[in-house]
Amino acid sequence: MNLRNITWSLLKKISNLSFSISMFLIIAAISILGTVIEQDKPIDFYKLNYPENKLLLLNWKNIFAFGLNHLYSNYWFFCILCLFFLSLILCTFSTQLPVLKHARRWKFLYNKLSIEKMTCNDSYDNISFINFIYLLNLKNYYVFHKGRAIYAYKGLLGRIAPIFVHLSIIITLTGSVIGLSTGFFAQEIIPSGELFHVQNLIKSGYFSIVPSNIVGKVNDFFITYNEDQSVKQFFSNLSILDHYGDTVYRGEISVNYPLKFQGITFYQTDWKVSALRLQFGDNYNIEKSLIEVFLKNNSSKVWICNLKINKYDKISIVIPDLNNNIIFYSESGDLITKTHYGVYNIIYGVPVIVKDLMTNTGLQVKTDPGLNVAYFGFFILIISILLSYVSYSQIWANSSYGRFYLSGNTNRAFLSFEDEMMKIYNKYVFLMSDV
Repeated sequence: MNLRNITWSLLKKISNLSFSISMFLIIAAISILGTVIEQDKPIDFYKLNYPENKLLLLNWKNIFAFGLNHLYSNYWFFCILCLFFLSLILCTFSTQLPVLKHARRWKFLYNKLSIEKMTCNDSYDNISFINFIYLLNLKNYYVFHKGRAIYAYKGLLGRIAPIFVHLSIIITLTGSVIGLSTGFFAQEIIPSGELFHVQNLIKSGYFSIVPSNIVGKVNDFFITYNEDQSVKQFFSNLSILDHYGDTVYRGEISVNYPLKFQGITFYQTDWKVSALRLQFGDNYNIEKSLIEVFLKNNSSKVWICNLKINKYDKISIVIPDLNNNIIFYSESGDLITKTHYGVYNIIYGVPVIVKDLMTNTGLQVKTDPGLNVAYFGFFILIISILLSYVSYSQIWANSSYGRFYLSGNTNRAFLSFEDEMMKIYNKYVFLMSDV
């Protein structure tokens, strides 16, 4: 057996519809596994949540050995996608398109035996092709007449629906591969008022290019609260700058409302309070880091720092929210005063001004060049699903030995088609009885 025969035999097996379905089920099973196992986490996370156990194969060592921690960017998953992609293309050109070409052919049946092989069939003594063609036209059939035979069909779109399904999956997979190979994903934590570049890459494709000329600035960061002082939403006001420092684009982002610029999407993901800027006296400035403390069953939180105000006294500064509220407590826990940013305060004889709160906003920077291609594939898939509900129906008729034989077949909704055939036959009998 030469190489050519082996190649054709292999391609024939790959183009088989059963093989395509099997590959699709394998991809679905792997995707389910990817939703069960958390992706792209640090190794300590897997050691904690998937400890080594001889009775279980799903431990952190096996996860790292088979690349299950970054499953969707793994080389063997990529190979499975390519094999499924090849199978769909071969199946489309070797099976689906020839079926469509065959469906459009005029298939006349000239003898009684051929008619009786079909699903629905009947016969009548009198013959009138004109009346029968007229009835088929009323039912929106495309009718072809040759000699003593008639062929009619309708609903050809239902016949080509599987081709659109294959096409949609191919386009969707193409978009996914483009996104995996050319996209990137970065996570940035930026202080309010500071400039930033896209640099902290979490994941990137083999052919991805991270733009080096994108400079952003966090103009402001603020939070809105519910009535119970829990966080309702948090916002970042961003600017995109050119290499001269001029603003070329500006927008406000929040959770589920990203900013898009030249194919790059900036998502609001997290936030953090880092420190306070304080001024003692006229010109003595310090930065004091804050500790995050959760209250009321972790539904709300405050930020606290301890500060030695003079040789004998210590105070605690509490930031209850981001709404310009500051509370000073003594070392014994007694309330000293409530104040705001920029307000001049005398604490144990020392002038203290809390100048501002240093907040950091968490941004997720992402680009996916194949996203629109994948969306287009899903759109075609929806259209193909709608087309699949259209029944492809065929009707044959011929005259033989003084009788009129008719039959029909459909690919779905058989009961409706049988009822339609009965109505056509009864109407034909009615018309012929009046002749």
